[in-house]
Amino acid sequence: MSRLLEPLTLRGTTFAHRAWVSPMCQYSCDPDTAPGVPHDWHLVHLGSLAVGGAALVVTEAAAVVPEGRITPHDAGLWNEEQAAAWARIVAFVHSQGAAAGVQLAHAGRKASTHRPWSPVQGSVPAQEGGWVTVGPSALAHGDLAVPAALDGAGLRRVVEAFAAAARRAEQAGFDVVELHAAHGYLLHQFLSPLSNHRTDAYGGDLAGRSRLLLEVLEAVRAVWPQDKPVFVRLSTSDWVEGGWDVEDSIELARQLAARGADLVDASSGGNDPGQRIPVGPGYQVPNAGRVRREAGVPVAAVGLILEPAQAEQVLVSGEADAVFLGRPLLTDPRWPQRAALALHDVRAVAWPPQYVRATREDVPLVQPRG
Repeated sequence: MSRLLEPLTLRGTTFAHRAWVSPMCQYSCDPDTAPGVPHDWHLVHLGSLAVGGAALVVTEAAAVVPEGRITPHDAGLWNEEQAAAWARIVAFVHSQGAAAGVQLAHAGRKASTHRPWSPVQGSVPAQEGGWVTVGPSALAHGDLAVPAALDGAGLRRVVEAFAAAARRAEQAGFDVVELHAAHGYLLHQFLSPLSNHRTDAYGGDLAGRSRLLLEVLEAVRAVWPQDKPVFVRLSTSDWVEGGWDVEDSIELARQLAARGADLVDASSGGNDPGQRIPVGPGYQVPNAGRVRREAGVPVAAVGLILEPAQAEQVLVSGEADAVFLGRPLLTDPRWPQRAALALHDVRAVAWPPQYVRATREDVPLVQPRG
């Protein structure tokens, strides 16, 4: 059996194989009639990836509070209407034999922006549906609006909001929650000395800058079922001199594991417009490998992992325990099934009975989860 197609068990959850759907924002909710509520687009988008054989389908960033959305069109998990809408999607993902995960997020100073394809970019003004953003310090991200620095009460509300969203995720039937502490969003903003200039207990040294993320993790772990895993997505480097780096990530990963995190989703960048990222196939894999080896925690690699043979090599070489796929799945939602054919193990991946003829084998039918 190939390494890519081997099962992986974290706590009481077993993933059929190690090719997983990375969170990918869709910016497609209706901010006027149903803010933050996923709908048919999300069902078809995520459902098609489950049909394609992914072992774990993780949603886009779901904001834990309205002001935590990147754009007014973002999905959320701050109320029961959203939880009920997610439950419909989770049920379909499960029916295809896949596990379902939700990424919980707060955009912080990068919130209240226009969608990427909007002809206008930057911050959305209040008269057009925007809001005042928050961050660790009153420092803007590039040309975006200057955020308000969170006070003690604001910090407590953030922690409580993540925990409340995790409770709703359990109600919706999700198997995994992932805390988004990467890509320049709020929890990453606290981690990085480039964006966190605080002088209180939530700033300064690594311990202070990590405090909010660790408090969020502890609050989520306290309400999330003990037999279900919690992932944390980290930007393992700011790609800016003097910023957050892989050595910081290794130390933080040890602390995350000690507090109940089960896997680090190792990405990078997003916190500073001055970043210089050496983008290329597998460009983030070396940092993932260092975190895995030096922190001794399970790690998923992500970032231009394009072909099955490449993904297989990442795992065989010990750089990661699983791979998250984004853009390759947008161009080919059947990537996991294609990988199973290429690696000569079609039985390792779920095939809907309607598609079994593509295997030229009598493979077992999909077994629904839950």
